[in-house]
Amino acid sequence: MIIFRLIGESFRFAFDALRQNKLRTMLSLLAITIGIFTIITVFSAVDTFRGKLQASVDKLGSNTIFVQKWPWSFSDNYPWWKYMNRPQPSLRDFQSLKERMENAKGITFEISTSNRTIKYRSNSVEGVTISAASQDFDKTWNFELQDGRYFTETESNNGAPVLIMGADIAEGLFGSEDPKGKQVQILGRRLTVIGVFKKEGEDIFGTTLDKNVNIPVNFAKGVLDIQSERYDPQITVRGNDNVSLDEIESELQGLMRSIRRIRPGQEDDFALNKTSIISNKLDSMFTMVNWAGWIIGGFSILVGGFSIANIMFVSVKERTNIIGIQKSLGAKNYFILLQFIFESISLCILGGLLGLVLVYLMALAIGAATDFHIILGLNNIALGIGISIIIGTISGFWPAYSASKLDPVEAIRS
Repeated sequence: MIIFRLIGESFRFAFDALRQNKLRTMLSLLAITIGIFTIITVFSAVDTFRGKLQASVDKLGSNTIFVQKWPWSFSDNYPWWKYMNRPQPSLRDFQSLKERMENAKGITFEISTSNRTIKYRSNSVEGVTISAASQDFDKTWNFELQDGRYFTETESNNGAPVLIMGADIAEGLFGSEDPKGKQVQILGRRLTVIGVFKKEGEDIFGTTLDKNVNIPVNFAKGVLDIQSERYDPQITVRGNDNVSLDEIESELQGLMRSIRRIRPGQEDDFALNKTSIISNKLDSMFTMVNWAGWIIGGFSILVGGFSIANIMFVSVKERTNIIGIQKSLGAKNYFILLQFIFESISLCILGGLLGLVLVYLMALAIGAATDFHIILGLNNIALGIGISIIIGTISGFWPAYSASKLDPVEAIRS
């Protein structure tokens, strides 16, 4: 009970100091507020980016590997000359993998072509991306249909003139009409709509199915040269859920080397790309951003700590006679010490809360002005308050210690 009473009294002294010396206290708290605001803003933005990145990775599949000609790289010195003569992933590669791969949940051969136009009667939608894929597309990619159905195996094998379209395309062509069963014109052919992808918006990689049209790859063979590099052919492999990505990658690499007849010691003539490459690169970037937030905010907090210590020394000076009276009435040294430390912590928490409020208001403003919504999580709120408590303890210790060591007679006479 004494501790709670001491804490309550310390908060009262802190608010009295704020009320009696508003300008002095607010200027001292400003550095703490700016420091907490900077650090928590950076951390909240990074956490939000991480969340969006994870959602994008989940959509692509964390257990998915893409067999492609070009390896993904984020370095400045990309040795393109080593890869330019590599063969593209082919239907033969795909068929061989499908027959021999044991740990695959789904394998698809895919191509894509962008900036196409799709028409229905007098309506048209431009800038459409057409993706052609084999039957397992629903196993290698995560998506939902808001209307209709997916391709049957017969439709995929026979190359039926059917398609699934994105929500934005369906809205642009049909408005409020039901698109199922309607015939649209694309690639100079007439195809029947059998389904509509659920509207999802763009992810952090800029990928979305909202303006995509998906057709069977066996139909695309009769319209496009699907082996051409201009259509970015790739083989997508999603492993079984109970098998590690490293094991899937090892099996896939061995099979591709066997299919391509690559001798031992020879370099692979294909790339196995996975989403962890992007995740790892972004993680290193986020780590640098976090350090920048700590450094920039740390200087403000350091200045704020000195300001709080200065306020506490002034507070000790102003209340010296009160300290003498308290000690003469039996107050122990630790009581005086804790009283001023709690007062310092109270001031820092007040500054930290102001910083958190500013972060929250900034997040609301950014969310209202753009589609990017920064999330102020409980972990960052706890971090902001924790930093405030640590700075308050450090800043207030020496003034509190000097107050606890005052001679009661000398203090009363002052």
